[in-house]
Amino acid sequence: MTAFLLSFLIFLPLLAAALILFLPNRLESLSKHITIGISLVNLLICIFLFYSFDKTITGYQFLEEASWINLDLGKLGVININYILGVDGISLPMVLLAGIVFIAAAIASTSITKRPKAYFAFFLLLTSSVYGCFIALDFFLFFLFFEFMLLPMYFLIGIWGGERREYAAMKFIIYTLVGSVFVLIVMLAMGLSVTNPELSAALGKNAFTFDFRLLSDASNYVSGSVLDANSGTLWFGWPVKSVLFILLLVGFGIKLPVVPFHTWLPDAHVEAPTAISVVLAGILLKVGGYAFLRIGMGFFPQEALDMAYIIAILGVLSIIYGAFNALAQDDLKKLIAYSSVSHMGFVFLGFAAFNEEGINGGIYQMFSHGILSSMLFLIVGVIYDRTHNRLIQNYRGLASKMPLFTGVVILAFFGSLGLPGISGFIGEFFSLLGAFKTSALSKWIPSLAVLGIVLSAVYLLWTLQRMFFGEFWVNRKMEEKMTDLNTKEVVLLFSLGFLAILFGIYPNLLLSISTGAVDAFLNK
Repeated sequence: MTAFLLSFLIFLPLLAAALILFLPNRLESLSKHITIGISLVNLLICIFLFYSFDKTITGYQFLEEASWINLDLGKLGVININYILGVDGISLPMVLLAGIVFIAAAIASTSITKRPKAYFAFFLLLTSSVYGCFIALDFFLFFLFFEFMLLPMYFLIGIWGGERREYAAMKFIIYTLVGSVFVLIVMLAMGLSVTNPELSAALGKNAFTFDFRLLSDASNYVSGSVLDANSGTLWFGWPVKSVLFILLLVGFGIKLPVVPFHTWLPDAHVEAPTAISVVLAGILLKVGGYAFLRIGMGFFPQEALDMAYIIAILGVLSIIYGAFNALAQDDLKKLIAYSSVSHMGFVFLGFAAFNEEGINGGIYQMFSHGILSSMLFLIVGVIYDRTHNRLIQNYRGLASKMPLFTGVVILAFFGSLGLPGISGFIGEFFSLLGAFKTSALSKWIPSLAVLGIVLSAVYLLWTLQRMFFGEFWVNRKMEEKMTDLNTKEVVLLFSLGFLAILFGIYPNLLLSISTGAVDAFLNK
């Protein structure tokens, strides 16, 4: 019953995108219904996978594997690239998050009137590539999806974004392309240094592979290759594996993003339409965190442990720098963009701890931030749709006119600042617990990270006080436009709010999935 379900997650959106492009113009309104339908089907598949996942198995499940590309290099050997899909306790939470975020973004996109066919086709292409990143188990296949994400996101920002959309789209693609080049270098170095031992024995020559399961085992390194510890090969005076790990740290750090590779994110968020900001913060940033854990730390564990201080410092720097920048913002959307930089810093801090608490905390933080950041950007969309203005100082006392909206904002804000009982608390708590517990880091590092939680309370509560309490006032005489949530907004925000509370009260829903895989990851 589970055969090809992972392939459906990739190919259903692709087929739907093709269908939308061939719709006659008189039926272009169907494009949004098709997109919502496909997003709902994918969400149901994700829920089924989550429900059917065997928590007693630490390896990959729902595997799909087929031979794809075989290149004969003569005496050098054969390059073997396979179509391999699968999920484990590390990737499955991200797959479920993708299902949640994409259905929310699809519903939020129903107000798009400018070239809807093209918009929803790009949206579905983005959907397909993001799912592919989380379920691909071949480095070459992963890299195709990782690169392909750039194309639809570039156009979704560049065509449907705000006044500075071209600048934001170009900055996004330049930064992420640089990161992709670093990842490509690592992929080529590993793909030409690791073999499939069984296939090599059968062929009588090296069978080079990009299979994640083989790349993570140093016993599969070809003798004399650049990855072989006995080869003595140095790049820029450094051991090759250390250089490759640094390339992955920067490449995936740009996507996360961590300071100082973050500057593309606020511009992209501010100029992107609301639904695309939801996708960007809710799931696209998580590709960087997931890939760094799966590939960076998974393939080079010793190098990652040796550089734990660097990883942790980057995380803490992101936490504090992002929080201070959020505190200085007048634009509500830019404030939330910088808060994303701050909160995603806890992911790196948790990973740097190299223990069960820290890595589980990093995974939980990614999932929780996906839910809460989606809420926050939808909240900005509620304001912007009514007044086309996002400046905090232009609003006062909204609670008296928009009580439902105010309740949702309070939930999202308190979840983001780490109130117990809401999902944001769990991820930050375990990330800090792991960082305090580990011997790999000094206690001053997580102690500084606590300052980020304090600052997040300051800028979120200050924003709440300025915009929602006191006597009602809206700049430019737009009082009549400040109506409370409509049906679509209620469905979206209340659903995400429910999930934030559910995973905050019952964190074992997610931890029971991830813990086994994290233990196996640490003990391999």
